[in-house]
Amino acid sequence: MKQYFSIGALLIDFRHDRELSQMDLSSMINVDVRTIQRWEKDITLIKPDKEKEIAETTLLPYQLIRNLNATVPIPTYYDFRIRKYSLTELNNELPHASWLKDRVKELSDRIRTIQLQSDIDILRKDLLLQKNNEEPISRNVLSRAIELLPELNLIIMDDFGNYSGHCITLPLSLEAYEQLKNKEISGKDINLHHLVNYKTMDEPIFFNYDITADCNDNLFYLAHEYLNFFRELTTSHKYCSFTMRYDSFQINEELGLKLIWENPIQRDGLGLEYYPRFYDGNFNDYFAQ
Repeated sequence: MKQYFSIGALLIDFRHDRELSQMDLSSMINVDVRTIQRWEKDITLIKPDKEKEIAETTLLPYQLIRNLNATVPIPTYYDFRIRKYSLTELNNELPHASWLKDRVKELSDRIRTIQLQSDIDILRKDLLLQKNNEEPISRNVLSRAIELLPELNLIIMDDFGNYSGHCITLPLSLEAYEQLKNKEISGKDINLHHLVNYKTMDEPIFFNYDITADCNDNLFYLAHEYLNFFRELTTSHKYCSFTMRYDSFQINEELGLKLIWENPIQRDGLGLEYYPRFYDGNFNDYFAQ
């Protein structure tokens, strides 16, 4: 992660990451280009009533903008690759999976089930921003997944009511699971026929399509809610996930999942190496430890 000391430096790097000119950014957030220039030179600050609009438009974390958009900024780390911020270098990386069990009683009232009408646009925008991500699942598939599995299709907001992360999980048929496992289909190919009511299956199958958050604390709350579902699940189950994020391989394995396949080394838009990987298993051993 890179540490930022001003809102101007953040905006400059944001434009470079998205390949935007100052004119592009001014059009995106509906301000004069001279205003962008003043912000980037730290001549003037963003007006408080504009911060929320910028966060919603750019998907930069609202707390990150607030920290840096101040007369005395709060230095904050941020990584455009995974769009995650941190106040300290110690909290930059994902912690060990045992961290989730160490804080088992810590819950958040900022998590709720995804609401299609109000949340779908920002979720699809977030998914499209992920480096090398394929076309996101359709609205119809997401809507059906929420209906079938509201407990694992979640969104988390910050203390000011702004989007801070989500998890999307699809209850799959055995056929769809085998096709994913054998590389016959990918996430973009999943359709309504692949989804099932997991409560009617002897061994339900859950596909973690995506989980992300703007900081480790919010990721903890999502993962905690997520794992509690499986801790309380009384039936045998299968769980699988497809990940490309460089910071999530280790935690999958710490949770007891097995690597089924990986693609050859590829590089994202910033020239960083990553391995698309497919994990499979359950959390029984993790809970038993």
